[in-house]
Amino acid sequence: MDSSQEKIKDNSDLESILRVNHAGEFSAVKIYEGQLKVLSESTIAPELHHMLDQESEHRNLFEAELKKRNIHPTLFQPLWGKISYGLGVGSALLGKKAAMACTTAVEEVIEEHYKDQLDSFSKESPNDVKALIHTCYQEEIEHKNIGIEYGASDMKGYKSFSKVIKVGCRAAIWLSKRL
Repeated sequence: MDSSQEKIKDNSDLESILRVNHAGEFSAVKIYEGQLKVLSESTIAPELHHMLDQESEHRNLFEAELKKRNIHPTLFQPLWGKISYGLGVGSALLGKKAAMACTTAVEEVIEEHYKDQLDSFSKESPNDVKALIHTCYQEEIEHKNIGIEYGASDMKGYKSFSKVIKVGCRAAIWLSKRL
């Protein structure tokens, strides 16, 4: 079993999980806000609003968990906000397919991330946190599928574009778990 799939051992593991998940949901909100800044009148705007609403709810729920447990957000949050908003605007400026390619790439990483977390919980892990992550996991899969449905992989340069975004997401996850 690799280190990402070890069982949750103590409160510091739970703190890390809540911190990184809050950072991810915060960043997702910023991505969709950036995309909507450019694509608010496009045919995909209703889908972007739908995903933004769900991500906002996820962020709020993880924020409440942080407050309840007196855990500070990642120190990188201000940076993630700027980078994520820029990613949203930048992908949208490349067009609707690029915006959806961004969504698909991010959500593929987050789907894997949440799955690893769900697999790592022990029987003693808080049921409310497991349920929250499971709900988010299901909705992130929905977002990935929306991206696919709207032609993400039809974007010219999709594989390279997707790979760069995934590397960035994984780096942000790694950093946010720690600080």
